[in-house]
Amino acid sequence: MNVTFILLTLLIGAALTLVAGKKMALSVAIVVSLVALGLTAFTICDFQNGTNVSYQSQWITRPNIVLALKADGLSLLMVALTTFLTPLILLTAVGRDFKNPHKLYALVLFMAFAMTGTFLAEDGFVYYIFWELALIPIFFITLLWGNDSWDVRKAAIIKFFIYTFAGSLFMLVAFLYMYQTSGSFLLENLKQINLTDDEQTWIFLAFFLAYAIKLPIFPFHTWQANTYEKAPAIGTMLLSGIMLKMGVYSILRWQIPLTPNVSERVLNTVIVLCIIGIIYASLIALKETNLKRILAYSSMAHVGLIAAGAYTYSQDGMQGAVMQMLAHGIVIVALFFLVEIIYTRYGSYEIKDLGGIRVQAVKFASFFLIFVFASIGLPGTFSFIGEFTLLYSLSQQQWIYAILGGTTIILGAYYMLKMFQNAVLGNTNRKTFADLNTTEFVVLLVLAIAVIFFGIYPKPISDLLFISI
Repeated sequence: MNVTFILLTLLIGAALTLVAGKKMALSVAIVVSLVALGLTAFTICDFQNGTNVSYQSQWITRPNIVLALKADGLSLLMVALTTFLTPLILLTAVGRDFKNPHKLYALVLFMAFAMTGTFLAEDGFVYYIFWELALIPIFFITLLWGNDSWDVRKAAIIKFFIYTFAGSLFMLVAFLYMYQTSGSFLLENLKQINLTDDEQTWIFLAFFLAYAIKLPIFPFHTWQANTYEKAPAIGTMLLSGIMLKMGVYSILRWQIPLTPNVSERVLNTVIVLCIIGIIYASLIALKETNLKRILAYSSMAHVGLIAAGAYTYSQDGMQGAVMQMLAHGIVIVALFFLVEIIYTRYGSYEIKDLGGIRVQAVKFASFFLIFVFASIGLPGTFSFIGEFTLLYSLSQQQWIYAILGGTTIILGAYYMLKMFQNAVLGNTNRKTFADLNTTEFVVLLVLAIAVIFFGIYPKPISDLLFISI
């Protein structure tokens, strides 16, 4: 099955959702996202059976731009993450009232379309278009349906938009520079260019600016916590669960293959920045009292470890980065959903307003604890595999990197368990906390099964991944 069917399903589904009307919009969006998930499963099966599921067609002659979609183990894993999480994220909206819901859910599907295109594109210019397209829906999702006042959330999302758009321009300049030599934006052609070490270093740094902002990596992180906090739950889950993975994926797909001879000094500097970000974000999370901001900084710390492992330029680092990307996407979506459930019951993200939930909602508290354990990399959960492999790759580079990178686990265990203790345990709050409804239970159950299943049996993912690495 050709991968274009997945893209067309999401794009057409976004249009159908928009015209479906307010009452039917969510149902249409969920059905479309499930169809996209099914198509992804069929495509992966075809790929594993040796069928060519990629697509390539000339789009523009001058300049030479090819509509090329590459489907291999790496890209299909990221598409699978996108199409797996999208229906679950949409399901979290069941029972919640939004103004103009048809527009919101259409934007969610359009964003899934753009992110899927980013993961599949093999032509650098097409990749850049999809990369930028993904910014548009999250801008409007946060601006129109976000938390806090209009001025506050507008300031947060405009800062995010300008940061990411400006960083992406450096990446575009790098593509244009390489195009002058190769006459093509296709990845395979760009890899054939005989670049000097200095040229590779400048191209590496141009890509790094785009990816460091998207992830984010210290010191390009200042947009993240405010944007995560001001975005609605759906937007936060899309940002943290899928969109930031575009950065790590791009490191593996574009940056590393195009700059294989970048100097050790540059790589070590980047790894050090990633590790500084891990420690910095973890220390801030220790002091935070807002649940969404705690998770935002926790996400920054975990992604810092992923990026550090990827920049070792080793097979272990790249494999660990992919494993942890997938695990983090599932776990962080679950945690942000749990926090949103608390907000719908108590009307606050502040820990001081919470407490005593376990006594009233055993199912909710049990799922919360499962995902807290998964977040800190408890053996038997999906996160453990990725974090162990990443730390091993860093130890192969320098032991001090692994020791310092491991602070994300040590400090993460402290602030995540402390958050659970203060928000969920303790004395009963003055407000009643209803336990999970059917939809909430199903979403969390599916995510929990994925975290535990792949924590025990990651072979399906590693087998698919090894086709790429």
